[in-house]
Amino acid sequence: MFLRIALLAQTVAVLVQAITAGLLLSTPGGRTAHSATAIAVVVTVLLHLVAALLTRQRSTILPAVGMLAMTVVQIALGMAHLKAFHVPFGVLMFGVSLLQLSRTWPVGRAKTASA
Repeated sequence: MFLRIALLAQTVAVLVQAITAGLLLSTPGGRTAHSATAIAVVVTVLLHLVAALLTRQRSTILPAVGMLAMTVVQIALGMAHLKAFHVPFGVLMFGVSLLQLSRTWPVGRAKTASA
């Protein structure tokens, strides 16, 4: 359950980061908001890693480590002002986070008996 909550928080943080990226490009105060949400992304990615380590399952730890690596690369791209790589890489991070969330979140499907 802790892993699901951590992944949900991570996915929401990455989504909010994309929203503040739009603010960064359109408003003078956008840089502050984008920087603040970057910290939130780092915190939630680390929370995801801790939750994955607590499960002690390789299938959850490796994606968490991968997400942490992606976050470090994303920070480096942003600090280097390489928007041509930073923006698409952020989209990729959101997709990966959403995929990880969908793999851990159970879908309540009713089982029907076949006659």
